[in-house]
This record gives sequence, structure tokens and C-alpha cells, in this order.
Amino acid sequence: MNAPEKLFLPDVQSSPDERQIVIQKVGVKSIRHPIQIQLSNGPQATIAQIDMTVRLAAHLKGTHMSRFLEILQSHHAALDYESLKSMMESMLNRLEADAGHITIAAPIFINKVAPISKVESLLDYDVVYTLSSVDGVFSLEQEVRVPVTSLCPCSKKISDYGAHNQRSLISMKTKINQAMPIERLIDIAENAASCQLWGLLKRPDEKYVTEYAYDNPKFVEDLVRDIAVQLQKMPEVSYYEVSSENFESIHNHSAYAWLCGPQQ
Repeated sequence: MNAPEKLFLPDVQSSPDERQIVIQKVGVKSIRHPIQIQLSNGPQATIAQIDMTVRLAAHLKGTHMSRFLEILQSHHAALDYESLKSMMESMLNRLEADAGHITIAAPIFINKVAPISKVESLLDYDVVYTLSSVDGVFSLEQEVRVPVTSLCPCSKKISDYGAHNQRSLISMKTKINQAMPIERLIDIAENAASCQLWGLLKRPDEKYVTEYAYDNPKFVEDLVRDIAVQLQKMPEVSYYEVSSENFESIHNHSAYAWLCGPQQ
């Protein structure tokens, strides 16, 4: 029996393009894919949403979309500074590109112990990794979004009893030049707040949280400034952006502050 004749399939993407226009970003968006993120106590499995793009040279008609998925499928290492850098290098080599961008967004969960009852529960945090490599220069940004409690210093000062408080969402984006555990950013945000959050609290814990926040009032401006002070001490961080949105309990709007650094 004769062997089947080999089918010729033309590679249209690699054909030349006469318009001679560079495309800065072309690739795939909104891929849902299982990953592992390296935390201080080991890798944690989660589900990420991922965007992957490369720069397409002016003489090429198209990129090879399937190769992006092949890169993800073959990447098994937990995400940290070195493995993310390796993922970027693999993408550029596989796509034969000299510039590329990757965004990976996923939740992580940290086991927390309540302050008085010591009951354990998980609290979720959103993490975003933004990678870029342009003409051989690699950069990595780690972003984490941390929910906390803030209590208004003005309300405490002018009231005979009580003070209004709110839940706040702190966002910290840091450009790093070496490995840094994402939990360090979470600790900085929670320590800067009037009080941190827990997934599960008993009545003695609720009393503690209420009184702790009352003893640590913070404006939205205080939150971002206190965090900036800590980030400026970290040699791993070459640039940062910090914001806080306080979801007001006595207004139908939010209070908001944003800053970036390093600042002199």
C-alpha cells in the first residue's frame, strides 16, 4: 500500500506585506489558563486571564497565533521574576520578534488568622503581572489590589462618639528589578490601613477590629503616603504607583488618591 501523499499547506502568515507598516502589538487576548504563582510558602494554583502580543515587522503579513498558546501550554514553572522572564524570552524566540508584552491577571488566596479567636479563613487578592521586552530591555511590574478598612480622622475628631469608616481598595503597582514576594506588598498595604480585613471573624474579633480602626484613623491621603514611604525603602522597586479608593459610608461617592515615585 502506498504511503499517503504529503499535503502542502501554505504559510500565509509568513508571506510578505507590501504596505510596510509595523504593528506594535499583535497577538491574543483574554486567554483563561491555569497557572501557579510562587508565594512565600510555595506555589499556589489559580486561573489567570492572559494577554500576549509581539511587535510585527513591516515586511510580514501576520503572526503565528497558535504559537502563543503553545508557549503557555509548555510553561509549567510557578510564576516569579525568573520564570516570567523565561516566558517572555520563549515568546520572543518562538514568534521571532524583537518586542513583546504579556499581562497576567489572577486571584491569589492567603490564609489569615483572626486576631482574637484565631479562627482561620482565606482572603482573596487580585494580582497582575505586566511584562514587556523591547529591543532586549526586559521590565516587570507587579500589581496587587488589597481591600482594607479606613476610618475618617475628621469624623473622629468632631464627633462626641463614633466615627464613620469605609472599606477601601488599595492598588500598588511596582516595577521590580529582582525577585520580590507579592506578599510583601500586601503586608505594606494592610499595615498602612486603619485595619486589615479577614474572611471570618467572631464577636471578640469584631470588637477588636472596630476598636483597632478607631485608634488608627487614616485619610485616603494618609494611606497612599504611608505606603510610598515603605516602597521607597525597597531596593527591589525602581518605580511605583499607589492608589486608594475609599468607598464612603456617608456619601454616594468615593474618596480617591494616587501617587507615583520614587520621590525625592
